[in-house]
Amino acid sequence: MPVKKISIEDFLELSSRLPVIDVRSPGEYFHAQIPGAYSLPLFSDEERKVVGTAYKQQSKQIAIKFGLDFFGVKMRSMVEEVEKIVKSQELAARSPESELNSPDTAISKPSPILIHCWRGGMRSGAVAWLLDLYGFEVYVLEGGYKAYRNWVISQFEKEYDFKILGGYTGSGKTTILYELEKNNQTIVDLEKLANHKGSAFGGIGQGDQPSQEMFENLLATDLFKKEKETIWLEDESQRIGRLHIPHPLWNTMRTKPVFFIDIPFQERLIYITKEYGVWDKEQLLQSIERIQKRLGPLETKSAIAHLHKNEIEECFGILLLYYDKHYKKGLQNRENIQSLLNKISASNVDSIINAEKLVVCNTANM
Repeated sequence: MPVKKISIEDFLELSSRLPVIDVRSPGEYFHAQIPGAYSLPLFSDEERKVVGTAYKQQSKQIAIKFGLDFFGVKMRSMVEEVEKIVKSQELAARSPESELNSPDTAISKPSPILIHCWRGGMRSGAVAWLLDLYGFEVYVLEGGYKAYRNWVISQFEKEYDFKILGGYTGSGKTTILYELEKNNQTIVDLEKLANHKGSAFGGIGQGDQPSQEMFENLLATDLFKKEKETIWLEDESQRIGRLHIPHPLWNTMRTKPVFFIDIPFQERLIYITKEYGVWDKEQLLQSIERIQKRLGPLETKSAIAHLHKNEIEECFGILLLYYDKHYKKGLQNRENIQSLLNKISASNVDSIINAEKLVVCNTANM
């Protein structure tokens, strides 16, 4: 069966059930990729540089010869790697019962696969030729990863039915978000996608954030799956750690109803002291120092002094006042905030009860 070039729409539809093979170099892949894609580089980073340099400085024909030198010795291993990928995906798709009843778990025949490179050119064409020759049913993304990135950007320009979950720091918004999901509400967790909890302290214990490009890929994928539904999002600053929410999406979020869970200061302070008081004090100190210009010299000095004395609640009290002021300013900067804002009073940080209150409030406003 000949290799087929398909559009990004068809490619994404098929990707929900077929393996996606990314033949770009390792550096390109690890910077950002289509979520769920497997890396099967035609060239290493260094080999790609050699071929590209030859193409620019000598000729297309010489570049192809270099490429063939690199490609030839990898052909068998690439075919075998794709066989492993397909077999692994087929086994994962099987139910435990069918596997128990089937002693033969080998692939019965070469399966359909999806391939892409950067532009849908020679790299994907070469690997597609090889895998087609072997017997796989091969589909190549027309326009390559670049077409996918254009699709990603277009997702942020759509009009979504967002509901914004608001509340001061320490309101337990993330846990409320997942309680909403348990109540059959659709959510998108921006902080999870960004691997950061927001604020200067949000990166503690979280590990590395993805690249901006990868964050956008993950976010676009999540939105695409849920675009026909009402989606709950936390009310975030545009920046989440070192990443930012794409401008068109951010602008859309700022026009949507805000359901503000209003919890007393002392209850929130108790909550964040219990949740975040176990953090490493050196990391807390570094986070305080990052906001010292905005926090002010007196408050910074006082917060650090309390931290050194292990007076965590007093330290966090100073920081909480700062973040309350910062959040209130951002909230009031929305246009038509009075018509968008729905305040829900809550006596404490009880995510189950507060999620139920939000669902009731949302239903009443429909």
